[in-house]
Order: sequence, then structure tokens, then C-alpha cells
Amino acid sequence: MADRLAGLRLVDPALTNLARGYRNGQMVAEELFPIVGNLEKEAGVYPQFSKEAFYLYATERGIRANSNRVNPAGITPLTYNMTEHDLEYPIDYREDEEAIFPLQAHATNVVTSAIQLRREKLAADLAQNTANYASGNKLTLAGDDCWSEPGSDPVGVIEDGKEQIRATIAQYPNTAVIGPKTLKALKKHPALIERIKYSMKGVLTIELLQEIFDIPKIIVGRMVYSTDAGVVTDIWSDNMVMAYVPEATSGQERTMYEPSFGYTFRKKDRPIVDKYTPDGGKIQLIRATDLFDIKMPGAEGGYLVFNTVK
Repeated sequence: MADRLAGLRLVDPALTNLARGYRNGQMVAEELFPIVGNLEKEAGVYPQFSKEAFYLYATERGIRANSNRVNPAGITPLTYNMTEHDLEYPIDYREDEEAIFPLQAHATNVVTSAIQLRREKLAADLAQNTANYASGNKLTLAGDDCWSEPGSDPVGVIEDGKEQIRATIAQYPNTAVIGPKTLKALKKHPALIERIKYSMKGVLTIELLQEIFDIPKIIVGRMVYSTDAGVVTDIWSDNMVMAYVPEATSGQERTMYEPSFGYTFRKKDRPIVDKYTPDGGKIQLIRATDLFDIKMPGAEGGYLVFNTVK
């Protein structure tokens, strides 16, 4: 029986590697919520750090005096609890025989992309929810203050947001995600056009926005999703999320022990792709499975500008 089941349901190493290497360049969630992988358990505890690194201690010590001692502020334990996400793609044996391209690889990309799209939407909903930010770490624009209006001041708004983050965590934001509508408004803004009118490009690019706003990484979240009714909607709306996200160390796995705006906690060795044949034997199912949880432990290291377009 065990041998029969092994033949019916098989984790495919080649398709699994294909799924792990698949990246849709339009998806940007991992820029705000980098992945902490290699986790053995689906649920666990991660730390929310205090501000004890910013305390001003008396560090002077006299001869033969006792050493000065830190009074630890402690670390708040928070929990993650992963959810399984899976999707399968049916392939009839006749389709597989007649296909002029690798149908199983295509199926793998379809189900992998769909799970990534779901993760992108979950992350975007979390980052764009004003309820997840303290009152000083968010700003809802309205009327003439919206960046689609020529008299608005996007540079001033962004500078205020950057200072709020620095005053809270002693770091300036190094990452920002904006929606396509926000980018469109910024590219047309007269104050920004004035700043770049003598540049060689003469067009407001992402690279120029990074220079103007002094944010090293600005990414446009261009992904859309479609409802059952066929309505296509931007995942990243007319907002801007600024955040401090620690840079990945080359060649090393990310850990949860460095303060960050957000993290994606993922089960070890996920995603995986398996294939199995249900009763009847004429259809093979290619299935992708992932296990993750998205958390925002460092919301104070973020700033949300909401409703940038009037």
C-alpha cells in the first residue's frame, strides 16, 4: 500500500525547484515583509524589541567601583501561526501527450504564481491598513493636499514621515512601496518636474524619485487582481508605505532577531510541488503548497501616506 501511495503522490524535486525559483517581478511584498524561512514549526514566538538601545546610561566608572549595569527592558514575545496555501492544476494524459511545450512546468508556474498573488494581496492589505499604525505614523490626504493636485507638497509630507520614523527608531526609512496611481501623480507634479527639468533624462524616473526623496529603494506595486465579476483592481492602491527594512546579509538566511517593519514567516522547505493521480488514472494533478504567516512587528518603523490621489 505504501509503495502504491508513493507512486500516486510524489513530491517532484524538479518542479519544486522551479517553483522556488519562480519570481513575478511585479510582486513586491517581500520588500516590506522579507521572508524568514527555515522554520521547523508552523507556529512559534518572535521578539518585538524595546528601545533599550536608545537609553542614555551613565557609563563612567571610577577606580575599584562596581561596573555599571543595564536594567534590561525585556523583549515582548509575539506569535506567528502559519496558514497553508495550496492550489492544484489538472492535466489530462492526452493534453500531456499532445502539448508542444512542457505542460507540467506551465502548471507549476500557474499555481505558484497564484499563491504568490494571494501572499501579495495579504501583505498589501496589512501594510495599507491605517488601523495598523499609530496616529503619528500615518497621514490621510484630502482635497488640495492630495498629490494629484498641483499645489500639494509631496516632498514635505515625505520628509515629515521620514523624520517621524527616525525619531521613533533612530533609522530613516530605506524602502518605500507606492501604487501605480501614486506614481502617476508624482510624475506629473509640477514641484517635482521643476526639480528635474535640467536633468539629462528630463523624465521623472524611479531613480530620480529616490534621489529627490532620499529613500534608497522605491518600488512600484503594479500587481492587479480580478474578482469573480471580472473587475480588475490594483493590489497597491493610491498610497505610499515608507519603512525601515534591514538589508539581507549576502549568503545568509534572514532571521527574526533584527528589528524590521515586517516579516513573512515561512515553513522550512516550502514551497513544494507534488503531483498525484486521482481515481481513474487519466488526470494528473500538479499541486503547489506553501506555509506562511505575514506579520508587522515594527509598524513604528513605517509611515503610511493614504489617499494620494483626489
